[in-house]
Amino acid sequence: MLYLVGLGLGDAKDITVKGLEAVRRCRRVYLEAYTSLLTAGKEALEEFYGKELILADREMVEQEADSILKEADACDVAFLVVGDPFGATTHSDLVLRAVKLGIPYKVIHNASIMNAVGCCGLQLYNFGETVSIVFWTDTWKPESFFDKMEKNRQNGMHTLCLLDIKVKEQSLENLMKGRKIYEPPRYMSVNQAAEQLLAIIQNRRLQGEEPAITENTICVGLARVGALDQKIASGTLSQMSTVELGSPLHSLIVTGTMHPLELEMLQLFSVDSSSFENYAFQRTT
Repeated sequence: MLYLVGLGLGDAKDITVKGLEAVRRCRRVYLEAYTSLLTAGKEALEEFYGKELILADREMVEQEADSILKEADACDVAFLVVGDPFGATTHSDLVLRAVKLGIPYKVIHNASIMNAVGCCGLQLYNFGETVSIVFWTDTWKPESFFDKMEKNRQNGMHTLCLLDIKVKEQSLENLMKGRKIYEPPRYMSVNQAAEQLLAIIQNRRLQGEEPAITENTICVGLARVGALDQKIASGTLSQMSTVELGSPLHSLIVTGTMHPLELEMLQLFSVDSSSFENYAFQRTT
C-alpha cells in the first residue's frame, strides 16, 4: 500500500492519529521537501514518529518516482506532504504511477493553507481562484496571475496568493553545465509579493488601464499559519509592502466584497485602523 499522508501546518504533533498509525507501520517513509515548509525539522518528526525519514526533493519525485514505489506492492510505503496531500500542489502523478503498477493507495487528509486561511476571519466560501506569485527576475516578470486576481475581485471574491518557494534550485550556468550545485533556499515574503503587485498596478496604469486592485485595496498578510508564532496583519496593499512578518512561510490575501463580520474580524489584525475607515467610506460612496 502507498499512503499519502498530510502532516498539517505546524509541528510534528499536527499529523492525524490515522496518519501516525499508517506511518508507524510503513517500511519506508518519504518526506516531500520542496512544495512547502514545516515549522518542525526532520529530526523532530523522526523522533515523534519513531521512524527514519527519507527526504524526497523535486528531483526524486519528478524523475525517480519509481524508486519511491519500489516494493510498495509487497510492503507499506508512506509519502508525507506538508499540509494536505492534494492541497496547493497535487501529487496526482505518483498516484497514477501507483495505479499503473497495480499498487493500492490511500490518502490521509489534514489541514492545509487552503482552509487554514479562515483564521483571519474571511469566509472560505467567499474565495475565488487561488493564484501563485512567483519571484521576478531581471528578464522574466509575469503578470498573468494578476488578471485572475482582478476577475475574482470583480466577482466580489477574495484571492489567496501562495508565495514562491525556491528550494534546491540551480543557476542557469550550473544547469547548463550539468553541475549539481544549488542556490540557497528562498521564500517570498508578504512585502515582496505586495511590491510586485504594486509594480503591476503601475504598469497597467501606464497602459491606460485602471486596475480593479489598487494601492488601497484591503489585503491580509499571514505568516507561519498554525504555528505558535503565527502572525496576521491586515491593511492596504501599500501597507503590506512594508509590513514585516518574520520567517517563512508567508501567504497574502487580496480581499473582494466583505461581509460586515469579515470586516470586523480583519480589524482585529489591522496595521492601521484608518485603513478600514477609508474602506467604509469607499463602500458608502
